[in-house]
Amino acid sequence: MSEIESISSKMYANIVTNRNTAIKLGVGVIIVDKEDRILLEKRSDNGMWGVPGGAIEPGESVINAAIREVKEETNLDIEIDGLLGIYSEPSDGRIVTYPDNGDVRHLVDVVFTALVMVSGQMKKSDESLDLKFFQPDLIPSSIVPPAIQSIRDYTANKKFIIR
Repeated sequence: MSEIESISSKMYANIVTNRNTAIKLGVGVIIVDKEDRILLEKRSDNGMWGVPGGAIEPGESVINAAIREVKEETNLDIEIDGLLGIYSEPSDGRIVTYPDNGDVRHLVDVVFTALVMVSGQMKKSDESLDLKFFQPDLIPSSIVPPAIQSIRDYTANKKFIIR
């Protein structure tokens, strides 16, 4: 088992073992450029690739959260193109144990598609080891489990998924 697989198996699960597990509502954004390449972020907490996104703050709309998270994590200004779906299926590895504090959360994400706008110079944040655009058929295999299904749905041209 590789180091990334070991981290993934400790961090992501597909069953809830404790009914007191909190739900964490967040956003994810599949950002594409003019060549229809997908922007992925190599996360600093586990070394795996995922789509930019994060928590929705109290009093914040999901659209504003998506735009804010992308700006914080990539320094890019985006234009939301549409709703890809709402993802909550535990079997997609959406039960997460955070390594820094041991908290367990069931992730429910509203995932959007977005186009990169001309403003903003791409720059990784402290949450990222790397940012890179990938051709849809050359996506790395070390993807965080919660992002896998949404990337598959995007590349299959699906929209308005509720999972």
